[in-house]
Amino acid sequence: MLKKRYFFYLLFFIVAIVSCKRKAAVQEPGTDFLQGEWQQDSVRMEKKLLSYSLYQLRFRCDSVYITTNNFSKVNYGEDTCMNKGNWKEYVRGKYELHHDTLRVRGLYCHPDFSLKNEGCFHIGVYENLFKLKKESDSLLHVISFSSTIPFNLRLTKKTVCVPQPL
Repeated sequence: MLKKRYFFYLLFFIVAIVSCKRKAAVQEPGTDFLQGEWQQDSVRMEKKLLSYSLYQLRFRCDSVYITTNNFSKVNYGEDTCMNKGNWKEYVRGKYELHHDTLRVRGLYCHPDFSLKNEGCFHIGVYENLFKLKKESDSLLHVISFSSTIPFNLRLTKKTVCVPQPL
């Protein structure tokens, strides 16, 4: 009886292993309408705000590259970092779009999008959710879950996903 049970388990694992297919080590295609470069032109009432950020997003297949151009009238740290109230931060990561919610998970990077492990402001993991409303093929209305100020992104360059090996 014990031998039959082991034989059954062995047969089950062999069938499970044989039926599994290894996924190819290439990028996923991502979301077609997002592919390309998107830019935020302005923030509503930016002159009255103490701090705000302007986003640039570049979607390549299932990857996203984010540049935030930050402006502040408040000194949060060393002037070498803040550059008189204007500095940029960079993120490289993956995104998922579920209905109207864009989830971005990535890491803070240097301007060349290499991993940043020291320096000014943010280091490590970046995670954010955005609610998207497609106004047209070249205009998205965006609300960041980490901010109360909605903004628009304009498509500045359309691209097509060509999945690259990982």
